[in-house]
Parts: sequence; structure tokens; C-alpha cells
Amino acid sequence: MRRYARSLRTNQTDAERLLWSRLRRRQLAGFKFRRQHQVGLYICDFACVEALEVVELDGSQHAENLEYDLRRDRFLRSAGFEVLRFWNGDVLGRTEDVLDTIYALVRQGSDPSAPAGHLPI
Repeated sequence: MRRYARSLRTNQTDAERLLWSRLRRRQLAGFKFRRQHQVGLYICDFACVEALEVVELDGSQHAENLEYDLRRDRFLRSAGFEVLRFWNGDVLGRTEDVLDTIYALVRQGSDPSAPAGHLPI
């Protein structure tokens, strides 16, 4: 699994590369994200462990793998994670909106009493 995760990090999609450039090094309000993070038997595109949030980016192939994605999401939720899914096109075309959504949920996940706010960019 570790080798597979490493190969995924090496062969990122354009959407993954763009989103990682905005999530890495605690750029999103100080939250630490991990790229290609393993949870059980699954490798998640991005995970914020402190807020128990997983971010998945989906290309067109995911429309055909809906049942697999549902099973995977159920498992991740049973492990305590909230799962966010975005289409690659949304990440590429509406990056700030995607980041706003991620920020609101990781903030809530790290402090459930905190109101969702606007992304401080």
C-alpha cells in the first residue's frame, strides 16, 4: 500500500496538483493536510486528521464506479471521517469555492462549536 500511495503522489492529476499546492504546508488556516493518506484499506486523496476530514477528487471514471465510492465513503465515515467529494473540473475552474467548502468543514470538524466562516486567503 505504501508503494502504491507513493506512486499516486508521483502521478497526480492536474486537479490534485492544484489543490495540493493550496493545502500543503498548513496554508489553509493552519490545518495540516496529508496527500494520499491511508485509512484502512483505502488511500484518500487528501486528509486532515485533526479535523477528521477526507477530500476526494473525482474524474469521469467515478461516474462508473459509484457503488465502490459509496462503500468507501461508508467505511471512511465509520472510521470517524467526514468525506468531501469534488469533480476535477470544479477544482480546476472554481478553486476558491472548493477551498471555501473545505475550510468550512475542517473548521467545524476541529471545533464543532465554531461557526463556518469565510476562507482567509
